[in-house]
Amino acid sequence: MSSGLTVSDLFAGSSIAVVTPPADGTNLIAWADGRRDAIRALLAERGAVLLRGFEARPVAGLEDFLSLFSQDLLTYVNQSTPRTRVDGKVYTTTEYPANHTIPQHCEMAYHRDWPMLLAFQCVVPAATGGETPLADMERVTARIGTERMARFRERGVLYVRNYGHGVDLPWQTVFQTDVPGEVEAYCRANGMDFAWLGGDRLRTSHVCQGTALHPGSGKELWFNQANLFHISSLPAELQEAMIAMFGEDDLPRNAFHGDGGPIASADLEAVREAFAAETLAFPWLAGDVLLIDNMRYSHGRTPFTGARRVVVAMSDPHSALV
Repeated sequence: MSSGLTVSDLFAGSSIAVVTPPADGTNLIAWADGRRDAIRALLAERGAVLLRGFEARPVAGLEDFLSLFSQDLLTYVNQSTPRTRVDGKVYTTTEYPANHTIPQHCEMAYHRDWPMLLAFQCVVPAATGGETPLADMERVTARIGTERMARFRERGVLYVRNYGHGVDLPWQTVFQTDVPGEVEAYCRANGMDFAWLGGDRLRTSHVCQGTALHPGSGKELWFNQANLFHISSLPAELQEAMIAMFGEDDLPRNAFHGDGGPIASADLEAVREAFAAETLAFPWLAGDVLLIDNMRYSHGRTPFTGARRVVVAMSDPHSALV
């Protein structure tokens, strides 16, 4: 027991906690309402908390649940991947094809502002696969090493996106508007450079952090998505095809050091290896709710079969500029 919570470890040697109800049929929101401080304290201690075995209202209930802990629920603007708003500020998780792996990442680490708290809910588990693996970012950071951390701390990451090719997301989806002036206003407000290139084509670029200090612990953590945006994230044959089709300057997305210099593919391969070494996966059960500190744990998705449905909400905005 921990402050009235029944707590166990999801994995031996990992800080991820599992909280179970006192009795069958316990309603998650009603139960959690009187235990907000205890749940928050457990999350601060562990970094990730899986609430399992409760009776949970699907989808709409996730916003109600997260609102117990924060009134600062966020929307997805300048999104990186396809997703759909399903209710209020609850969204589908990334809608990539079922046979694709979604690599480990911290949500919106390609922004200067990001959510500190994520809540996932499993509405329908996959028939096979479909886990949401997690990786402890303190351990990942240690594996990345001091030399690479220093390089990315000092130089940051420049993200460049080219819209209008018919490849990747259209700018209308990313910025949630079809009005160019609203896109321009968003870019100006968020320190992003933009250029309209004719037709429906748009290029944006902005420099963000390579590492960040956790506001609670003060620890420096790897915090960017260079490993996802960089051309080296694609298989070698697809890299060649994309460069042949668009040229290196006009790829749908790419990443550089903040001073415009190239990022060594070897550095990003080392980052991917660090994530792989620390990734842990558990099978979803219907009704599971997972809370994670978005800086202390990364997440991803494994390929799956069946009608998987996992939704997500996010809250507690934090800025690299603070």
